[in-house]
Amino acid sequence: MMSTTKKDNLSIELQAVFAELLSRLETQDEPALNQVPFSGSWTAAQVGDHLLRSYDVVGCLTGQTAHTQRDPEALIAPLSEAFLNFDIKMESPDFILPSTGAISKEELLAGLRARMASIIEFADSDADMTLTCLDFEVPTLGTLTRIEWLNFVRVHTTRHNHQLDGILTPSPYPVAAAPPIPPR
Repeated sequence: MMSTTKKDNLSIELQAVFAELLSRLETQDEPALNQVPFSGSWTAAQVGDHLLRSYDVVGCLTGQTAHTQRDPEALIAPLSEAFLNFDIKMESPDFILPSTGAISKEELLAGLRARMASIIEFADSDADMTLTCLDFEVPTLGTLTRIEWLNFVRVHTTRHNHQLDGILTPSPYPVAAAPPIPPR
């Protein structure tokens, strides 16, 4: 079993990254959330929608489990190293790609709050966090334990909070501007 202190700390860390995400999104109006900041980028609303889709992890956490035959925290460090390396670009799996159209700020925030509450409720529960979740396998890693999934949510959210900082911070360069063409 996991220590109560470690479990409490994870819950506090999840609440903190969730609060950071919500504060980034809440401070923007709906048009700003749906504004493409630069070519090839997601909008802030799309980042939120991607996270909303990924937060459906509670079904996996409460689904089929088995006793873990390895250190139940073995994949926390590799997941953290990968997701907190902001120098690499990652590709989202298709099933959690965001919507391509305009996204309602109100619906997005309500959905995020509901899923975040479910995740925190699970993190605070008496569930055995060392069990392996069998309903989903992460490509190249396989199945994760409950504690690894919750840490994944933490580092995944942290990564996208960092991404939102880049999206929501005004660039000194206009989005549509191209460098002047030198005369011939």
